[in-house]
Amino acid sequence: MDTYLWIAAWIVAACSLGAALLKLSQPRQRIIEAGLTWAEGFTDSQVKAIGVAELLGGLGLVLPPLLDTAEILSPVAAVCLALLWAGAVVTHVRRKELKEFVPAAVLVALAVFVAYGRFGDWSF
Repeated sequence: MDTYLWIAAWIVAACSLGAALLKLSQPRQRIIEAGLTWAEGFTDSQVKAIGVAELLGGLGLVLPPLLDTAEILSPVAAVCLALLWAGAVVTHVRRKELKEFVPAAVLVALAVFVAYGRFGDWSF
């Protein structure tokens, strides 16, 4: 089970870091032009804050166990990312972007799986 948790954690971390880099490196208008129209409902600083949260969550998911310090941060980061992406699911559903909510919902499920496993029997 530990292997599955690591795989899920790396998938979640990679998606989180990729999304964070996009939000932190591009202006909101360019994000909207790229087809991520959800950003229309947010300010520039809100999009950047979401990016910072995703960056910290992605790093917090894998770095503590890799550095063998404060491993409790890994499942805490997974919970935080699950909550963040649950908000993304709600945003997409409200905007009737039904295709767009699926990746966020999958990431919520993976993050919950990691949190459950790391808080439970397979903690570090």
